[in-house]
Amino acid sequence: MRSLELIDSWPVDTVATGVVTADGAVAGTRGPIEQALPLASVTKPLTAYAALIAVEEGAIELAEPAGPEGSTVRHLLAHASGLAFDEHRVAAPPGERRLYSNAGFEVLGDVIAKATGMPFAEYLRQAVSEPLGLTATQLLGSPAKDGVSSVADLMRFGAELLSPRLLARETLDEATSVVFPGLSGVLPGYGHQKPNDWGLGFSLRDRKSPHWTGAHSSPRTFGHFGQAGTFLWIDPDAGAACATLTNRPFGPWAVQVWPTFTDAVLAELSPSPGRPWQG
Repeated sequence: MRSLELIDSWPVDTVATGVVTADGAVAGTRGPIEQALPLASVTKPLTAYAALIAVEEGAIELAEPAGPEGSTVRHLLAHASGLAFDEHRVAAPPGERRLYSNAGFEVLGDVIAKATGMPFAEYLRQAVSEPLGLTATQLLGSPAKDGVSSVADLMRFGAELLSPRLLARETLDEATSVVFPGLSGVLPGYGHQKPNDWGLGFSLRDRKSPHWTGAHSSPRTFGHFGQAGTFLWIDPDAGAACATLTNRPFGPWAVQVWPTFTDAVLAELSPSPGRPWQG
């Protein structure tokens, strides 16, 4: 894919990217796609997927109490538990605001570890990494932000999110639909948004503006980006997923180049007069 060449102009030392389609075919790659790099918050979709598998296995329930009083597993996954960003303290009543919370995902990992009788990192390996063949993927600490992976692995995960094998389609559809609609909150790096819609562990594109995906990304697009300069988006309407890892922290450079890159990829996947990509 010629659009992937755009990463060559990014102000980063190391960058890799890849696009996979709904049938699992690799549409294109560029850069060291086998190199393992820190994911930062792109760890969260992997953690969320393991949590959803735990739900289907009957180890936990979305409606079971978890976190602050009045909060459930569903609240933790949807950043609606009221827990603060990086502290295990209550900053708001559950279900009142969309408070993006690393602490909430850490509590979620503890809940799953207790329910399954194994460290969460091991459950993630057995439930997600091993079945999907994610050989470079590891969780080295917090279930919110301490994963490492490669673009090759994230492409396999993206293919799973386009056409699930480990989860029922109905479960994934629920996870990628709005949970607790209407909550306002801050999208890290992009400011306050009303509403700030989320699914169960997945950031939803909807019609948010500004956003880290493209102007031509469908409203059904979901995924996550990370402060390590990383992202994974899945656009069901385009029938494709794109994983990108870098070694430069997220900042204004990413805000500038990511949407243009995404639109170029989408244009090449489905060229139309309204959005051609010019090389």
